[in-house]
Amino acid sequence: MHKKGFIFDLDGVIVDTAKYHYLAWKHLADELEIPFTEEQNEQFKGVSRKRCLEILLEWGNFSVSQTQFDAWLAEKNEDYLRYIETMTASEILPDVPKVLNYLQEHGIPMALGSASKNARPILKKVGLIPYFTSIVDGTQVTKAKPDPEVFLIAARELRVMPKNCVVFEDALAGIEAANSAGMTSIGIGEKKILTEARFIFKDFTEIELDFIKELAEL
Repeated sequence: MHKKGFIFDLDGVIVDTAKYHYLAWKHLADELEIPFTEEQNEQFKGVSRKRCLEILLEWGNFSVSQTQFDAWLAEKNEDYLRYIETMTASEILPDVPKVLNYLQEHGIPMALGSASKNARPILKKVGLIPYFTSIVDGTQVTKAKPDPEVFLIAARELRVMPKNCVVFEDALAGIEAANSAGMTSIGIGEKKILTEARFIFKDFTEIELDFIKELAEL
């Protein structure tokens, strides 16, 4: 077993794909004539695609067949994939590589724990695949955050006890999932939203490597 393990969410933590999710959901919402704002899109952070569509349809008072539901899911994903096709390393969020490089240099195992079913192609696009011992995405989990399933699977694959895992998340549901798993939760984003996180930073530029060293107990 490793002494410590670090788990990262993808969207809003490593790369900012929230803007692409918003554009894809907005396109579908406009098609269905359901009002949809960037503020409403905040409620979709860390939530599975299926649940997001359920919420959108609830807002529009829609009741549809499973066939139509699946068709709209596919449509949204195809839109999203067109947006991320052009992603490059330039879209990695500031100072994320600083932390990943530090952990890699010190032999600390890292995992990705994301609801996204497109996590692997995104990591490949931005050149970050080699950093992660384990990638746990939406294709491997049945329970969405705030259920801790995704993080518990990541801990198991890292061979690290949950209590010795550190999780970086930008969504309240993800923070709740990390806390539920007994892990150290680090919020990336707004303090007024991520109130349940053990530590909160606006972004990785505020995180000193000495802090990472303490978390890793190096």
